[in-house]
Amino acid sequence: MTYRENTKEVHIGNRVIGHGNPILIQSMTNTHTEDVKATVAQIKRLEAAGCEIVRSTVPTLEAAKAISEIKKEISIPLVADIHFDYKMAVAAIENGADKIRINPGNIGSDDKLRCVVNAAKERNIPIRVGVNSGSLEKEILDKYGHVTSEGLVESALNNVKRIEDMGYDNLCISLKSTDVVMCIDAHKKIAGKTPYPLHVGITESGTAFSGNLKSGIGLGVILYDGIGDTIRVSLTEDPVEEIKAARIILRTLGLRKEGIEVISCPTCGRTKIDLIGLAKKAESLAEQYPLSIKLAVMGCAVNGPGEAREAEIGIAGGDGEGLIFKKGTIVKKVPESQLFDALKEELDNWGK
Repeated sequence: MTYRENTKEVHIGNRVIGHGNPILIQSMTNTHTEDVKATVAQIKRLEAAGCEIVRSTVPTLEAAKAISEIKKEISIPLVADIHFDYKMAVAAIENGADKIRINPGNIGSDDKLRCVVNAAKERNIPIRVGVNSGSLEKEILDKYGHVTSEGLVESALNNVKRIEDMGYDNLCISLKSTDVVMCIDAHKKIAGKTPYPLHVGITESGTAFSGNLKSGIGLGVILYDGIGDTIRVSLTEDPVEEIKAARIILRTLGLRKEGIEVISCPTCGRTKIDLIGLAKKAESLAEQYPLSIKLAVMGCAVNGPGEAREAEIGIAGGDGEGLIFKKGTIVKKVPESQLFDALKEELDNWGK
């Protein structure tokens, strides 16, 4: 049994996480939350891409009040992200946030934290206790001398206990660091020490290129070890790209099945078609179909079908022409200029 199967079940709006439920994909809006129209538009784009929980920052009372309007227009749970001001957390809860994310160490005194906990308790909404390597408490830093995985775990468990002592246990936890190895280590250390679902991600991981690599490595190791109930791929990029990356990570690990998995071979001297361009077009095309199949884009008409025998469908290039194959068996030969259209036709008629 994995760690995630042993975590407690937590309801976030119309979604359920923990206790072996599917790992859900999160992202965060980068609009001004006060701008309801822009925020709703971005959330709908994220929903269409496969986002299942969305978080928005709440730095002002106006942003907190916007939550109630935003929720009228969206279908997925909305999490309020709070920094420092406990009043914003209370206001977000009163305006219908489905969950709040706080760092209790930044909220301040027990009296301030208790106001947040009481508001959450009254509506029975979860609190995500977020601990970040960039905001560890001074006493933790003094104890370990610098940021460590042990410090991250200790901070999270201490803050969870503060809330538990106030009589509330509808909680989730996140431990995030820009250091991939530290983040992995922290999750391995906390797994089994707490019953609460874990939200995992590599924070501030970078641009689409470096961020996807770092997140793929970090999240891949953590999830493969059976840890994690929700994930976010944090990128300096359009948030929709975070959803695409998260779906690929989960599908690659066999944790989600939906969506077409595209495989493609590296180019070599035998390649006689624009394989790079064709693979990119095929990847974009694949996003449009709700199919759970494997699609191969191969550069060699001689070896390609055999090398991609496990793919349900594929294309392989020749000299000015290409092949359409299914499970390694060639079903059609077309000119190179018609190869992409032939693939699209096959997908359009898949299962008919």
